[in-house]
Amino acid sequence: MTDSERLVQSKQEIEIAKHQLSQAKHRLEEAEARDRVRERKARTRRLIQEGAILEKTFPQISGIAVEDLEKFLRSRFV
Repeated sequence: MTDSERLVQSKQEIEIAKHQLSQAKHRLEEAEARDRVRERKARTRRLIQEGAILEKTFPQISGIAVEDLEKFLRSRFV
């Protein structure tokens, strides 16, 4: 194999490696995005459940403004 052929082969291998690296980065980004969505959905579900428990325990809060509820809870529990 001549030097020029080895050079061409090396360049091709480099391009293949760059492409594989790019694909791996993209797969990682997609996995991270899926994790963020999963975490956001879990947080949303938890917040809904906690709000439902709060409303079930204290039915009178459904008529209170959110800001007033927050002030009340902070004054009692923080």
